Amino acid sequence: MTSERSKAFVALMMAVLLAAGGAACAKANASAIVPEGPPLQVPEPPSRIIVPVEELVSTPLVPDPEPAPVAVAPRTPPRSATEPKPQPAPPPVAAAPPPTPAEPRALRPALPANLEGERTVRDMLARAARDIGRVEYTRLSADGRAQYDQSKRFSAQAEQALKERNLIFAATLADKAATLAAELLGGR
Repeated sequence: MTSERSKAFVALMMAVLLAAGGAACAKANASAIVPEGPPLQVPEPPSRIIVPVEELVSTPLVPDPEPAPVAVAPRTPPRSATEPKPQPAPPPVAAAPPPTPAEPRALRPALPANLEGERTVRDMLARAARDIGRVEYTRLSADGRAQYDQSKRFSAQAEQALKERNLIFAATLADKAATLAAELLGGR
Protein backbone atom coordinates (compact mmCIF):
# COMPACT_ATOMS: atom_id res chain seq x y z
CA MET A 1 0.00 0.00 0.00
CA THR A 2 2.76 2.38 0.68
CA SER A 3 4.03 1.90 -2.82
CA GLU A 4 0.64 2.86 -4.24
CA ARG A 5 0.62 5.97 -2.10
CA SER A 6 4.07 6.89 -3.13
CA LYS A 7 3.17 6.35 -6.82
CA ALA A 8 0.09 8.57 -6.38
CA PHE A 9 2.20 11.22 -4.63
CA VAL A 10 4.79 11.16 -7.42
CA ALA A 11 2.05 11.37 -10.07
CA LEU A 12 0.50 14.34 -8.28
CA MET A 13 3.87 16.09 -8.05
CA MET A 14 4.49 15.50 -11.75
CA ALA A 15 1.10 16.99 -12.63
CA VAL A 16 1.84 20.10 -10.54
CA LEU A 17 5.27 20.55 -12.11
CA LEU A 18 3.89 20.13 -15.65
CA ALA A 19 1.14 22.68 -14.95
CA ALA A 20 3.67 25.18 -13.60
CA GLY A 21 6.00 24.62 -16.54
CA GLY A 22 3.20 25.02 -19.04
CA ALA A 23 2.12 28.30 -17.45
CA ALA A 24 5.66 29.62 -17.73
CA CYS A 25 5.68 28.99 -21.44
CA ALA A 26 2.37 30.74 -21.94
CA LYS A 27 3.72 34.22 -20.99
CA ALA A 28 3.64 36.90 -23.68
CA ASN A 29 6.89 37.65 -25.46
CA ALA A 30 7.77 40.87 -27.24
CA SER A 31 8.66 38.89 -30.34
CA ALA A 32 5.16 37.46 -30.43
CA ILE A 33 3.52 40.91 -30.75
CA VAL A 34 3.05 41.98 -34.35
CA PRO A 35 3.21 45.78 -34.82
CA GLU A 36 0.33 47.47 -36.55
CA GLY A 37 1.09 49.58 -39.63
CA PRO A 38 4.32 50.13 -41.55
CA PRO A 39 7.64 50.28 -39.73
CA LEU A 40 8.84 53.72 -38.68
CA GLN A 41 11.71 55.29 -40.54
CA VAL A 42 14.41 56.53 -38.23
CA PRO A 43 15.92 59.88 -39.40
CA GLU A 44 19.65 60.24 -39.92
CA PRO A 45 21.58 61.79 -37.04
CA PRO A 46 22.62 65.43 -37.53
CA SER A 47 26.08 66.13 -38.83
CA ARG A 48 28.64 66.98 -36.18
CA ILE A 49 31.55 69.31 -36.34
CA ILE A 50 34.56 67.84 -34.66
CA VAL A 51 37.02 70.37 -33.30
CA PRO A 52 40.35 69.35 -31.81
CA VAL A 53 40.59 69.87 -28.05
CA GLU A 54 43.62 72.15 -28.41
CA GLU A 55 41.58 74.74 -30.30
CA LEU A 56 38.87 74.74 -27.65
CA VAL A 57 41.36 75.29 -24.85
CA SER A 58 43.34 78.03 -26.61
CA THR A 59 40.37 80.20 -27.67
CA PRO A 60 38.00 81.51 -25.00
CA LEU A 61 34.33 80.85 -25.59
CA VAL A 62 33.21 84.25 -24.32
CA PRO A 63 35.38 87.29 -25.00
CA ASP A 64 36.44 89.20 -21.88
CA PRO A 65 34.62 92.52 -21.57
CA GLU A 66 36.82 95.54 -21.88
CA PRO A 67 37.22 97.42 -18.62
CA ALA A 68 35.00 100.48 -18.39
CA PRO A 69 36.83 103.80 -18.37
CA VAL A 70 37.06 105.36 -14.92
CA ALA A 71 35.82 108.91 -14.70
CA VAL A 72 38.42 111.14 -13.09
CA ALA A 73 37.43 114.52 -11.75
CA PRO A 74 39.52 117.37 -13.17
CA ARG A 75 42.03 118.75 -10.76
CA THR A 76 41.42 122.25 -9.53
CA PRO A 77 44.40 124.48 -9.14
CA PRO A 78 45.17 125.61 -5.59
CA ARG A 79 43.58 128.90 -4.60
CA SER A 80 45.72 131.89 -4.29
CA ALA A 81 45.44 134.37 -1.47
CA THR A 82 44.22 137.10 -3.83
CA GLU A 83 41.15 135.24 -5.01
CA PRO A 84 37.97 136.15 -3.12
CA LYS A 85 36.36 133.47 -1.01
CA PRO A 86 32.95 132.26 -2.19
CA GLN A 87 30.02 133.97 -0.50
CA PRO A 88 27.80 131.77 1.69
CA ALA A 89 24.37 131.00 0.27
CA PRO A 90 21.61 133.32 1.45
CA PRO A 91 19.37 131.86 4.20
CA PRO A 92 16.27 130.10 2.91
CA VAL A 93 13.15 132.17 2.58
CA ALA A 94 10.78 131.63 5.49
CA ALA A 95 7.75 129.55 4.58
CA ALA A 96 4.39 131.21 4.54
CA PRO A 97 2.62 131.03 7.90
CA PRO A 98 0.04 128.27 8.18
CA PRO A 99 -3.48 129.35 7.37
CA THR A 100 -5.51 130.48 10.31
CA PRO A 101 -8.09 127.91 11.39
CA ALA A 102 -11.58 128.57 10.21
CA GLU A 103 -14.15 129.69 12.68
CA PRO A 104 -15.73 126.82 14.58
CA ARG A 105 -18.85 125.52 12.98
CA ALA A 106 -22.10 126.53 14.51
CA LEU A 107 -23.89 123.79 16.35
CA ARG A 108 -27.17 122.87 14.81
CA PRO A 109 -30.13 121.67 16.77
CA ALA A 110 -30.68 117.93 16.66
CA LEU A 111 -33.09 116.60 14.10
CA PRO A 112 -36.41 115.27 15.35
CA ALA A 113 -35.48 111.76 14.19
CA ASN A 114 -32.27 111.96 16.26
CA LEU A 115 -34.25 113.15 19.27
CA GLU A 116 -36.62 110.20 18.91
CA GLY A 117 -33.71 107.74 18.63
CA GLU A 118 -31.96 109.26 21.62
CA ARG A 119 -35.18 109.06 23.65
CA THR A 120 -35.51 105.36 22.76
CA VAL A 121 -31.93 104.66 23.82
CA ARG A 122 -32.41 106.52 27.10
CA ASP A 123 -35.60 104.51 27.78
CA MET A 124 -33.71 101.23 27.26
CA LEU A 125 -30.90 102.41 29.54
CA ALA A 126 -33.42 103.40 32.23
CA ARG A 127 -35.11 99.97 32.01
CA ALA A 128 -31.69 98.24 32.26
CA ALA A 129 -30.74 100.37 35.28
CA ARG A 130 -34.11 99.63 36.96
CA ASP A 131 -33.73 95.86 36.42
CA ILE A 132 -30.08 95.84 37.56
CA GLY A 133 -31.06 97.80 40.68
CA ARG A 134 -33.54 95.08 41.68
CA VAL A 135 -30.95 92.26 41.41
CA GLU A 136 -29.12 91.21 44.60
CA TYR A 137 -25.47 90.91 43.53
CA THR A 138 -24.42 88.80 46.53
CA ARG A 139 -26.91 86.04 45.69
CA LEU A 140 -25.69 85.61 42.11
CA SER A 141 -23.50 82.77 40.92
CA ALA A 142 -20.13 83.46 39.28
CA ASP A 143 -21.74 83.47 35.82
CA GLY A 144 -24.54 85.71 37.10
CA ARG A 145 -22.03 88.19 38.52
CA ALA A 146 -20.16 88.25 35.21
CA GLN A 147 -23.45 88.92 33.41
CA TYR A 148 -24.31 91.69 35.91
CA ASP A 149 -20.93 93.36 35.36
CA GLN A 150 -21.27 93.04 31.58
CA SER A 151 -24.68 94.72 31.69
CA LYS A 152 -23.20 97.63 33.67
CA ARG A 153 -20.34 97.97 31.14
CA PHE A 154 -22.78 97.98 28.21
CA SER A 155 -24.79 100.74 29.93
CA ALA A 156 -21.68 102.88 30.46
CA GLN A 157 -20.54 102.36 26.87
CA ALA A 158 -24.02 103.28 25.59
CA GLU A 159 -23.91 106.53 27.60
CA GLN A 160 -20.52 107.35 26.06
CA ALA A 161 -21.83 106.61 22.56
CA LEU A 162 -24.76 108.96 23.20
CA LYS A 163 -22.35 111.74 24.16
CA GLU A 164 -20.49 111.12 20.88
CA ARG A 165 -23.80 111.20 18.95
CA ASN A 166 -23.34 107.62 17.72
CA LEU A 167 -26.97 106.61 18.08
CA ILE A 168 -26.76 103.29 16.26
CA PHE A 169 -23.95 102.00 18.46
CA ALA A 170 -25.61 103.42 21.58
CA ALA A 171 -28.89 101.67 20.71
CA THR A 172 -27.11 98.34 20.23
CA LEU A 173 -25.28 98.62 23.55
CA ALA A 174 -28.40 99.75 25.43
CA ASP A 175 -30.38 96.83 24.01
CA LYS A 176 -27.69 94.38 25.15
CA ALA A 177 -27.58 95.93 28.63
CA ALA A 178 -31.38 95.77 28.96
CA THR A 179 -31.51 92.15 27.74
CA LEU A 180 -28.83 90.99 30.19
CA ALA A 181 -30.48 92.81 33.08
CA ALA A 182 -33.90 91.31 32.25
CA GLU A 183 -32.35 87.81 32.12
CA LEU A 184 -30.77 88.34 35.54
CA LEU A 185 -34.05 89.55 37.00
CA GLY A 186 -36.04 86.68 35.52
CA GLY A 187 -33.45 84.02 36.35
CA ARG A 188 -33.55 84.47 40.15
